[in-house]
Amino acid sequence: MTDVTIKAKDGSFGGYLAMPAGGKGPGILVIQEIFGVNKVMRDLCDGYAKAGYVALCPDIFWRQQPGIQLTDRTDAEWARAFELYKGFDVAKGVDDLEAGLAHLRKVPGCTGKAGSVGYCLGGKLAYLMATRSDSDANVSYYGVAIEADLGEVKKIRKPLLLHVAEKDQFVPAAAQAQIKAKLAGDAHVTIHVYAGCDHAFARVGGKHFDAAAAKLANERSAAFFTKHLG
Repeated sequence: MTDVTIKAKDGSFGGYLAMPAGGKGPGILVIQEIFGVNKVMRDLCDGYAKAGYVALCPDIFWRQQPGIQLTDRTDAEWARAFELYKGFDVAKGVDDLEAGLAHLRKVPGCTGKAGSVGYCLGGKLAYLMATRSDSDANVSYYGVAIEADLGEVKKIRKPLLLHVAEKDQFVPAAAQAQIKAKLAGDAHVTIHVYAGCDHAFARVGGKHFDAAAAKLANERSAAFFTKHLG
């Protein structure tokens, strides 16, 4: 488990890399929430590595402030996280994630097959990785503002799995309805809705963590990646 440097089109930025014990496996690009590459993201990478994947979490806030590691414990940290979210350039962020994906595939031990999994802001970006990149499989956990980019649905060519929180305070029912209607019938897309769950239900230790829903979502993600990256 180590910090690495990733080359972008117009600079370089950091990331956290976790390797499987066997030293070899498919790749998973772990896309951060609005709190940066913090302990939650690093722990997720370590978990994917234990499951046999080469896991990389790129620092997509580097253009604003490199090395951000916030928690969800204080009002000040929430305020800073929302500032970073509002200042985030989505197009450049996807470019950086594509650079991260290219870096991941070249990591010694990576089989070359690689997908993405994102949470919150990262959930939206995982959807955009499905529409804009050559990622082999993509998983979105409670992605925000996906409805703004539904015009890209026809560009999806690889499997996409969406975990949707029914009571997501950041993704209202109307937005969820738009997403489900637009993606209905797409053979590449699977959507699971978690009844009664709020945003970030899979964030261990978070205010809205739901152990049962998180376990089910994570099991579905594991089966999805085994099928499409194994």
